[in-house]
Amino acid sequence: MKIMNNFLIISCTGNNDKLGLSINKEFFTHNLVDKKNISEILVAEISNFIKVHKVILDENFCVIVNQGPGSFSSIRISIAVAKGLEISKKVKIYGYNDADLKTFDKENIEKLINNSLIEKNLIKPIYLS
Repeated sequence: MKIMNNFLIISCTGNNDKLGLSINKEFFTHNLVDKKNISEILVAEISNFIKVHKVILDENFCVIVNQGPGSFSSIRISIAVAKGLEISKKVKIYGYNDADLKTFDKENIEKLINNSLIEKNLIKPIYLS
């Protein structure tokens, strides 16, 4: 798989939740500090994050979602948000397993993509019990 230049990566597993954004060869991260209310803040946080960086969501944009293992609620919420973006904005969505991304930075995310460790037509979430 070729490197995706424009993507949003959502890592919400209930532990160290964050967003990453690659746009025009630049990479930005945003930590989600309110872990208890992820259902209430995730859409607003993503909306503000992409608005600040003037992102255009369309069929050339990708969303990559952490499929776990992790919190049932956090994973389901982030998957639902990604699916909503796919339906409303025609973005492509992919999933990855938490263990496959060692560090949340552009270099390691590109390795994840280049090593085909992301899956199209997600989603196979892994929940902690």
